Amino acid sequence: MASFDVVSEVDHQEVRNAVDQAQREIATRFDFKNTDSSIEQKELVLTLRSITEDRLNALRVVLEERLVKRGVSLRGLDYGKVEEATQNSVRQVVTIKVGISSDKAREINRLIKDKGPKGVSSQTQGDSIRVNSKKRDDLQAVIALLKGEDLGIPLQFENFRD
Repeated sequence: MASFDVVSEVDHQEVRNAVDQAQREIATRFDFKNTDSSIEQKELVLTLRSITEDRLNALRVVLEERLVKRGVSLRGLDYGKVEEATQNSVRQVVTIKVGISSDKAREINRLIKDKGPKGVSSQTQGDSIRVNSKKRDDLQAVIALLKGEDLGIPLQFENFRD
């Protein structure tokens, strides 16, 4: 039986590198001068701070550009509401989602069952999904199917075994 795992993960080091690069860029850019703009990171929770909502949006664009350059998918970003903070500033919390929730796992399993080739089975294992088939081509068709669907989370395909 050939198989592979569908997972949703983020490389923590790449996120840290992207945040560091974004902080360096906002420290040198003229349009961020005297705006007290910053990005704080605690694990996979980022807090963006700036003086106005306009500067906060520009800060978010800089962060997104750095994340994309480091190979981190923007599908996993969950933006909180823009909140008023101290000293006439605004902040926004950005959470990076990892793992496949049980609802998404059910949705992916249903998608594979409905639209996938016959003879392909899938089951949830923790926060990953194992997909099995007798034919390697069927597994590749399932990967193409999942890449074509917009599920709202970044998906990676691991442990492809023949």
